[in-house]
Amino acid sequence: MSIFEVIMLICFGAAWPLSIYKSYTSRSTAGKSLAFLIVILFGYVAGILHKVFNQYDVVVYLYLLNFIMVLTDLLIYLRNRRMSTTPSHRHNSKTSPPAVSAK
Repeated sequence: MSIFEVIMLICFGAAWPLSIYKSYTSRSTAGKSLAFLIVILFGYVAGILHKVFNQYDVVVYLYLLNFIMVLTDLLIYLRNRRMSTTPSHRHNSKTSPPAVSAK
């Protein structure tokens, strides 16, 4: 186990909870990149596979934790993108103005 690898994973992982929170509460894809999230996931998969096949140690759990956080952010990104393509009255009827009837 390398202490530098542990520090790297902790530093990278520290940013994801805030990113997840902002993605969830903003309900927007602004400032996010689907390609970036996929590349990061691929990198964590590579790290996990390296640990499993070549140098198994407890650091694999940091890779798994980071992978889960990035996957969560990716799923929220997809939710937000889907929400932005649907008409706003479908998912936010509470803020829609009342209908005016013609007499």
